[in-house]
Amino acid sequence: MKPLFAIILIFSLTHATAQNSLDKPLDSGTVIVHKDPRLDVLIKKQIQINEETTREARKNIKGYRLLVINTNNREEALAAKTKVYTYFPELRPYLIWQSPFFKLKVGNFRDRKDADEYRKKMAAYFPKGVFIINDIIEVKLEDPESDN
Repeated sequence: MKPLFAIILIFSLTHATAQNSLDKPLDSGTVIVHKDPRLDVLIKKQIQINEETTREARKNIKGYRLLVINTNNREEALAAKTKVYTYFPELRPYLIWQSPFFKLKVGNFRDRKDADEYRKKMAAYFPKGVFIINDIIEVKLEDPESDN
């Protein structure tokens, strides 16, 4: 008899508690946000930085690049890229994967003559050959006269 009484007591207390929670009015859901006005200044600065550093800030034109390596060995391509960074830090390397080959292209040259000068310098570091290829190159808008 005692267990039945305990179950009825627990049920009635639970039911009464649930009923009381339904009788209470719901919260209005209003949130008040206090924003620091300096955030607007930071947002404007970040927008300016993003505009200056995006690809739209560069112009793409026809030009020349040097094809340093064309291999299906990823480690060999990465080693060549490291060698370019080490001996020619002024040139920008572009490692491209076109299945099944890794191609390492270097530089942004407007004139074939400039590309040929670097090709001769790089021949000592890459005995398999460095080739001049036609490509679409990037030229920064701030300094359109830069060659590499």
